[in-house]
Amino acid sequence: MTINQDYILRVFGLTKSFSGVKALDNVRLDVRQGEVHALMGENGAGKSTFMKLLIGLLKPDSGDISFNGKSLTTSNVREIRAQGMSMIHQEILAVPELTVAQNIFLGREATGGLFSWLDDRKSTKQAGELLEQMGLTIRPTVKMKYLSVAEMQMVEIAKAISTNAKVIIMDEPTSALSTNEVATLFRIIKELTKKGVAILYISHKMDEIFTIADTITVLRDGNYIGTHPATELDATKLITLMVGREIDTLFPVNCRPRGEEILSVKNFGRRGHFTAINFVVHAGEVLGIAGLMGSGRTEIARAIFGLDHISDGEIYIKGKKTTIKSPHDAIRQGIGYVSEDRKKFGFISRLSVRHNITLGSLSSQTKGLFIQPEYEAETAAKMIAELKIKAVNAHQQVIYLSGGNQQKVVIANVLLSRPALIILDEPTRGIDVGAKAEIYKLINQLTTNGIAVVMISSELPEIVGMSDRILVLSKGKQTAMLSRADANPEMIMRYAMQP
Repeated sequence: MTINQDYILRVFGLTKSFSGVKALDNVRLDVRQGEVHALMGENGAGKSTFMKLLIGLLKPDSGDISFNGKSLTTSNVREIRAQGMSMIHQEILAVPELTVAQNIFLGREATGGLFSWLDDRKSTKQAGELLEQMGLTIRPTVKMKYLSVAEMQMVEIAKAISTNAKVIIMDEPTSALSTNEVATLFRIIKELTKKGVAILYISHKMDEIFTIADTITVLRDGNYIGTHPATELDATKLITLMVGREIDTLFPVNCRPRGEEILSVKNFGRRGHFTAINFVVHAGEVLGIAGLMGSGRTEIARAIFGLDHISDGEIYIKGKKTTIKSPHDAIRQGIGYVSEDRKKFGFISRLSVRHNITLGSLSSQTKGLFIQPEYEAETAAKMIAELKIKAVNAHQQVIYLSGGNQQKVVIANVLLSRPALIILDEPTRGIDVGAKAEIYKLINQLTTNGIAVVMISSELPEIVGMSDRILVLSKGKQTAMLSRADANPEMIMRYAMQP
């Protein structure tokens, strides 16, 4: 808030219904120039609908949007962007075969000459200057398909900045970023706010909100709950506003006894990714794996599950040396795996909840050559009840569930193979605090039932709160094995950043 206290964006009485059901009801918002304004709420609170109304993807049923002192009457995305409002979507909207520069200026390409031909050289030069100003080393001539997810996200941010926007909406902008990249993003945000740009920031990560936000507005069930200076709130107060109740203990306490050894790896390595990894996981235990992006966390999980081949080391299941060459081998050995990217690898979006739950265990749903619909429906219904999956019914397409319920469907699918060990890679990524609490309770129940859990997470409070022991990685090497009693976020980061 370095320019002045003038409002750049004002929303009053915004309402939107779908098939008679109100997604937003009389919502308001006041955003000042040069501030970071966080918009918070559980999945289903109406945040996505609200954003789509602001940028013109949807038209409101009633209400008023005032932008830069004028009533915003258009619902045209291009016109709204031209007026100075831009959005960075959680789902990256890149064209893989085009270059970074072409993606940044897509629809706004530089032209020149008598016939206004596209001027790629000019666009590339402008993109290079922009990326350099942002402190990024991404080459403007490289095709988007060759970038990491984190680099693609930075390009999306560059695209928003290139429009000279007065308001930039950021929807979960750090979901694929490492700690260092998050620091770069926050530096960029501070530079933008100094120039008077307002940032409307959406995130489920509490530590980010209290680091970057000046003001916080909360939505719940499509209703406006309140707006507060960030300094007047803490995590407990904010959670209460979001869910309408107090969550006394986000991380459940469990004094479960440690059981038999389920999995051990010795001198485990995959050339170019990780080396000399050694750990043991017991029944009823959560082993957390922590480290910065690129430390080898996911690569270790993939190798254990047979998705990637190892170059060194051994795997033991219940004390017996085992060879795992494929996911089929891993499942037969009692290992389940939930990927960090549930939308890409966890479910088939247009299939029903029922079919997604039973898809991985169809052999147990068949009689002869045919699937038995009655038994499949009974199995799915049982899992829906046990995991408390919230859906209209078992026939609802998974794409229409909240992130937390999608994650439960993926876990249900894995549980039907009756694993002795489940690997959970970023199990709460992109889901709200209420849904996180439910996932934590589910993990707690799994371990109470004697299942061993390996949990990979970028959120240090989650790792510390849920793990019995924590394996810390740095650049593909094992740097520490910490007990719950000894671990804290600062210590984990110290080991995660070792050279």
